[in-house]
Amino acid sequence: MSETSTRVSRLALGAVLGACLVNGVSSPAGAAEVPLSQERLVAASSAERGDLSPSAAVDGKTNTRWSSKFSDPQWLQVDLGSVRPIKKIVINWERAYASAYTIQVSNGSGEWQTVKSAAGINGVQTLDVSTSGRYVRLHATKRATQWGVSLWEFQVFGTATTSPSPSPSPSAKPTPTPTPTKPTNTPTPTPTKPTTSATPTTPAGELPKGPVPPGAVRVAEFVAECPFTHRLPDDPIVMPGLPGGSHMHSFMGNETTNASTNLGSLLKGSSTCDPKVDLSSYWVPTLYNGDTPVEPSSATFYYLGEGVREELAAQTRSFPQGLRVVAGNAKATAADGTSSARWSCLHAGHVGASKNFVNCPAGTKLETYLDFPHCWNGKDLDSADHKSHMSYPAGNACPATHPVVVPKLRMVLRYTINGDPSAFRLSSGPGYTMHGDFFNAWPEAELERRIRDCIRPKVKCGPDGTA
Repeated sequence: MSETSTRVSRLALGAVLGACLVNGVSSPAGAAEVPLSQERLVAASSAERGDLSPSAAVDGKTNTRWSSKFSDPQWLQVDLGSVRPIKKIVINWERAYASAYTIQVSNGSGEWQTVKSAAGINGVQTLDVSTSGRYVRLHATKRATQWGVSLWEFQVFGTATTSPSPSPSPSAKPTPTPTPTKPTNTPTPTPTKPTTSATPTTPAGELPKGPVPPGAVRVAEFVAECPFTHRLPDDPIVMPGLPGGSHMHSFMGNETTNASTNLGSLLKGSSTCDPKVDLSSYWVPTLYNGDTPVEPSSATFYYLGEGVREELAAQTRSFPQGLRVVAGNAKATAADGTSSARWSCLHAGHVGASKNFVNCPAGTKLETYLDFPHCWNGKDLDSADHKSHMSYPAGNACPATHPVVVPKLRMVLRYTINGDPSAFRLSSGPGYTMHGDFFNAWPEAELERRIRDCIRPKVKCGPDGTA
C-alpha cells in the first residue's frame, strides 16, 4: 500500500471513529451525523393507518414510514426540545411524495415562519437552510399522487455535536418530553426524552417535588373547573379540518375550539376554566332528552396521581403541549371494558354505577365520570386511533411500551336531568358510547408547578394549584 493510500485510510478510519462518538456516547460506525430530530416528539395532521404513524418518520429507520390520509393539505412536525440552530433538512420521500410543500419553523408561540418552499421528488431530497426553531414542520399543500403524503425519514440537522436527545440550556423553553436523568435546580425542570431502556419499574431519577403544607389533605390531586362553552358537529382530533363532519359535541374549556383547532389556535384562545391559565379543550358527545340537547351544569377535570405504585406516582411527568387523547368508545355496541364511562346519580351515591343511563330520583342529577389513560409512550402526541400512544396501567405499573407516568385525567360531568332515562341518548348513541376528548394546552410552567407541588408530594390542590 502506498504512503498516500495509507494516509487516506488512516484519515478515513479517524473520521469513522470520530463519528462513533457523539457527546461521549458510542454510536454505530457510519453514523457521521445524528439528526436533531431522531426519536424526538413528533405529530402529524393524520395517519393512513396505525403502522404508518408519524413516529416512523423520525425513528432513524429507512424501512418504516409515515403516510397521511388521501387529502390535501397534510403536515408533519417534530419537536427538537428547545430552540436549536438548523442548517439542513433531509427528506427521504416514498413514491407518494408532495409536489408542493413548505418547511416551517416555530419557537413554540404557535406562529410559524416559512423558511423554504419546494417540490418533492421520488427519493432523497436535501434542503440547505439557515434558521433556528424548536418545532420544524413539513407542510404539504399538494400531493403528487392519488395517495397520501408518505416519507421514510424526515431529518433535521444542526450542529454536528448535537446528540439525538440534547439537554436544552437553562434559559431555553423547557421541552415536554421526559428525561431519565436528574434535572437541574431550576424553577421549571427541563426534561429530555427517555431512552428505550426506561421501564416503569426503574424510576427515571429523583424529580423535584414541593413541600407538604401543614394540614394538607394527602391526596395527589389538582383540579380544573371548565364550564360548557359551545356545541358544534366538529372534532379537531378525529376529523380535523372537516367542519360538520362529526356527530354533535359539547365543548368545555377553550372557547375557540372547532374543526380547524390546533395547538397554536388554542394558545391564542380564551377559556372558561378555573384556572384561566388552562387553555386546554375538552369535549364529549352531546346528551339529548328526546330531541332537546342537555348541556352539563358542571364539568370538573381532576388530575390525579393514582393507579400506579406510590414510588411510580412520584415520578409523574407533565403532558406535552399538543397531546391529544380520546377515552371511551364512541362506536361501542354494548357496555364493555374498564375504560368505559360510568353513569350514576349525584347525591344518591356511586353504588351500582352503570355503563348506561340510570334512573335518578327527584332532587338528584345525572352524572358521568370517565378516566383517561395515564401511561404515555414518551414520543407521540397522537396516534392513528387517537388511543394507542397511551395506555392504562396494569398491575399498578405502566407497561414497558408506555413507560412515562402522566397525571390521570378524570372527567366528571353533571346534568340537571333525572327520572326515566328511556328518552335519553347521546349524539353517538346509548350511554355506553360516552367518550371524552382532551387536547392539552396547559402552559408548560403552570402544569409542571402543579405536578411538582400537588401530584409528586401527594397534596390535594385546588384550581390555583395550591393546597
